[in-house]
Amino acid sequence: MRREALVQQIREKQSFLCVGLDIDLEKIPVHLKDVEDPLWTFGKAIVDATAAYAVAFKPNIAFFETYGQQGWQSLERLMEYIHTTYPEIFTIADAKRGDIGNTATRYAKAFFEQMDFDSITVAPYMGKDSVEPFLAFEDNHTILLGLTSNEGAQDFQYLECDGIPLHQHVLQQSQSWKGSERLMYVVGATRAEALEEIRKSIPDSFLLVPGVGAQGGSLSAVAQHGLNRDCGLLVNSSRGIIYADTTENFAAVAGQKAAELQQQMKTLLQKYAIFSS
Repeated sequence: MRREALVQQIREKQSFLCVGLDIDLEKIPVHLKDVEDPLWTFGKAIVDATAAYAVAFKPNIAFFETYGQQGWQSLERLMEYIHTTYPEIFTIADAKRGDIGNTATRYAKAFFEQMDFDSITVAPYMGKDSVEPFLAFEDNHTILLGLTSNEGAQDFQYLECDGIPLHQHVLQQSQSWKGSERLMYVVGATRAEALEEIRKSIPDSFLLVPGVGAQGGSLSAVAQHGLNRDCGLLVNSSRGIIYADTTENFAAVAGQKAAELQQQMKTLLQKYAIFSS
């Protein structure tokens, strides 16, 4: 999917919501656990309930691959359904790959060609050799881990090099890589205070922002510091939507939670006059 199509969808839906599909079979409603394909059944129900309010779906690959061949088949089935039923919705493989050369190219082919994802999350630790193979695919996007919200982020991401935090070096250096116009970046919602400085390094890039809701991130703070002229944000909510209810009414409640976030996002887009012209 081209950037223009994503921006148009955000404009039309007045939403920058990404629904994270972290489907844990230990957390889904009891009545679904004995169906033939619970990953697919639960995922489809969530997708149908939230598609009117979301501009992106982000399957967490680990929650599928842990079940081996059956898990991959469920993921392929879910992706085919999303592309067939909701082709306008941006898809993200939350896979956090990070190898180099031909191996990276094979990862890219697996998710971009075999699974038909629009984008994939990638770790930058090994440098451009581990990222440029993904950027070679002109119709896809690579979402680089920029500044994450986990506790261990302090171990490396804030280390200063020449007076600049390491995560800022990553942002700045990555802009020189071939195909960098197709880069997006992960910035955790609980790091909203850092978004202002991050925007100085990458003013036009899209940011994938996890951590709103269950992890305590502030949507209004993310919007205040992270919005750009094209919106430039994909704010992810996983547990706060997909596990909001564990009864047979789970899908309807998930839809309600997604609708509530969409309304908050619409208010913020209007407040900051995004798409006003």
